[in-house]
Amino acid sequence: MTIETLIDEVIAREGGFVDHPADRGGPTRWGLTEAVARRNGYDGPMRTLPRSVAADLYRRLYWERPRFADVAARAPNLAAELFDTGINMGPEVATSFLQRALNALNRGATDYADLRVDGAIGPATLAALDTFLASRGTLGEAVLVKACDALQGARYLDLAEQRPANEAFLYGWLANRLG
Repeated sequence: MTIETLIDEVIAREGGFVDHPADRGGPTRWGLTEAVARRNGYDGPMRTLPRSVAADLYRRLYWERPRFADVAARAPNLAAELFDTGINMGPEVATSFLQRALNALNRGATDYADLRVDGAIGPATLAALDTFLASRGTLGEAVLVKACDALQGARYLDLAEQRPANEAFLYGWLANRLG
């Protein structure tokens, strides 16, 4: 699966302009918040944010910058999961899910040393991923995706419990972001 396909899927799922009163992120278009658009040079109305601008921001901010392309070279389904989670929760959160899962699956640090959960993909995270995949094979990637999905689902439930207004989004998060 290419990054272009992943971006097309996200944009199709997120839809056009939305300004939900319970969304702390404010107005969005193509799933991008106004704050993200402004920080990255877009100064027009959110209602008319061009699709091409959204696609470029998704590629730069949620694929290249967090180094999910490096993960894709090793485990494309895992990279797709991280990309989608990163869009919805932030790339650092998605990466921390991966790091936590790798730590919990390293057989007591006998396969590789525990990672510092810092939300950044660097040489240590990639080396741990390489070692994990080499020892666990194709099924290993599927297990990592499930582990990241489980952490994502738990976070959604926590968000709804901590802020009742988020209950407006919980069903959609669980239906559209997991699995």
